[in-house]
Amino acid sequence: MTENQAPACGPAHDAAVVVARDADGMVALLSAAFPRHGGEHLFLPGGRREDGETPEQCARRELREEAGITAGHWRPLGVYAITLDSAARVHLYEARDLTLGPQELTVTEKDFKLSWWPMTDALGAVGSGRFLLPAGPLALFLANRP
Repeated sequence: MTENQAPACGPAHDAAVVVARDADGMVALLSAAFPRHGGEHLFLPGGRREDGETPEQCARRELREEAGITAGHWRPLGVYAITLDSAARVHLYEARDLTLGPQELTVTEKDFKLSWWPMTDALGAVGSGRFLLPAGPLALFLANRP
């Protein structure tokens, strides 16, 4: 496979992660306790693609379900391999022109807490190790570039 070829991958393996920014530039962050990983961590809305979904449809659904947010403007930030041993990819997006609504959390997501952070503070939390998964920090860095 050459560098420009995308690996074959089923939609159930791919994921999407969203940086949602309001009109003041505040970023929607989620937090929850993950005792196996040492306590509470921050993360961005996101999750696995369902069968038949495009990456953007997945991002829109995850943002609505986990954060209660819909967005009028979407900007792709890139597509990255999740690991070297898997064909799965994570699709990163920035969402703006936000409308807030209720979270639609599943039983496994019931403890997700939504908060709004200035971008500089969110990036500071990356540097202090408050994020558990790498896609969120990468998406924040990409959304913060001019």
